[in-house]
Amino acid sequence: MVYLQPSETVTDSIAKVVATQSPYRIQIYDILNIRVKALDQDAVQIFNPMGEDLLDANSDERAYFDGFTVDLHGEIRVPALGRINVLGYTTEEIEKIIEKKLLDEQFKETANIFVTVKLTGLRYTVSGEVEAPGTNTLFQDRVNIFEAIANAGEIPITGDRKDILIIRQYPEGQKIHHLDITREDVMQSPYYYIQPNDIIYVKPLPQKSWGTAETGMQTLTTIATIITLGTTTLLLIDRL
Repeated sequence: MVYLQPSETVTDSIAKVVATQSPYRIQIYDILNIRVKALDQDAVQIFNPMGEDLLDANSDERAYFDGFTVDLHGEIRVPALGRINVLGYTTEEIEKIIEKKLLDEQFKETANIFVTVKLTGLRYTVSGEVEAPGTNTLFQDRVNIFEAIANAGEIPITGDRKDILIIRQYPEGQKIHHLDITREDVMQSPYYYIQPNDIIYVKPLPQKSWGTAETGMQTLTTIATIITLGTTTLLLIDRL
C-alpha cells in the first residue's frame, strides 16, 4: 500500500501547502507541568515539585503526581495562588496568567519571574487494525497521524488506510473525523496533527470483517474453496 499518493499530477509536491496546526486549548482532565524560575530560586521552590517520593516512578507517573490536573470546573489549584481557571486557554496564555498573578500577589518585577507551562506529554489511544493497540504518551509538542500510528506498530494489510477515524474531545462533546492517509492532501487536513486524548480507530477491510483472507487473491481462493466444498456436499446429498 502506497501512502501520500498525489490527487493530481504535480511536479513539485514540496510546494504543496502543509496543514498548520491550531494551538491546543486546555480541556478538563489535562495535566499541566508548571515551572517557575526567578533570580532567587529558593523563593519559587514551592511552585516546582520535584517528586522526591517517586524516585522509582516512570515519566508518566511523575507527570501525574507532579503535574496540575484540570478539574471538572476547568481549574487548577496552584500553591499560594489558589484556583486558576485554565479551560479553553493555550499554554502560552496560561503562562501569562500565572506570571501576572505572581507579580501582582507574590513578587516584584525585579524578581525576574519566568513561567513555563507544558502539557505532560501528548497522550492518545490507538485501537482497531494495528499491530500494537493501546494508549501511548509521546513527550513532544507536535505529532502527526503517521508518527502516532508508527508508535502503535503500523497498520497490517487488513487495515483500512483510506478511512481512519479520529475521535476528538471538544468542550461540547466528542466528534468523529475521517482521514485517508493514502492521499497526499492528508497533510492539508486540520486533523493531520493529533491532539491530546485523541482516539485513533483503524477499521478492518471488508475481507477481514467477512472472516475470509488478507489479500484479494487469498479471498478469491477461499471463496473458490467454499464453493467447491459446497458443490461436493450437494453431490453427496444427492447420491444419498
